[in-house]
Amino acid sequence: MWSTGLPQGAVPKLERPGPLRDRVYEALLELITTRVLRPGQHLVESELAGLLGVSRQPVREALQRLNTEGWVDLRPAQGAFVHEPTKEEVDQLLTVRTLLEAEAARLAAANAGSAGIAVLEELCAEGEKAVAADDLDGAAAMNARFHAKVMDLAGNAVLAELAAQVDRRVRWYHPPVARQRGGRSWVEHRELIAAISDRDEQRATRLMREHTEHTRRS
Repeated sequence: MWSTGLPQGAVPKLERPGPLRDRVYEALLELITTRVLRPGQHLVESELAGLLGVSRQPVREALQRLNTEGWVDLRPAQGAFVHEPTKEEVDQLLTVRTLLEAEAARLAAANAGSAGIAVLEELCAEGEKAVAADDLDGAAAMNARFHAKVMDLAGNAVLAELAAQVDRRVRWYHPPVARQRGGRSWVEHRELIAAISDRDEQRATRLMREHTEHTRRS
């Protein structure tokens, strides 16, 4: 499974406090969402245990939890495999994301101050630089930070908690469409910043809905 080697620093360190099975779960989930462990890849308990420096038991428990949550498929007589998302799953997830993000944009337009808007502008500039440099990973990271900041400016903790759950899975799906959306995504971000700055809740809602729908169609 590791014949091609892993990127330097790709394996998370299990240093946080808490039950070992939870730390192993978080480490494996990070490797999946960053696509170090690729969709469809066979996951061998003994190799994962050696990679993380733990016994097989917490790895087995983590894989069972990841299977329950839809990140891993456990196949009888074959073992564990990273789940391969279907088009229908992606479509359903991004539909839910549209609802959450549109409401966040509306609330951000109602609540954001000049400091928050300045942060959005900085993140947008960094995202544009990443696109210009053809830095797909950088663009995806800036995109996630931009949307997280809009959610933060909304000021609704429950909405933010729900969005965070959706966002982790969206980041798993995002790299394949990031290049396809390219610079246009950041033009839409600029338009959204203008609407938030103008405190135009209706326009901010519409723009965010259109923005996430463009991504969904991509």
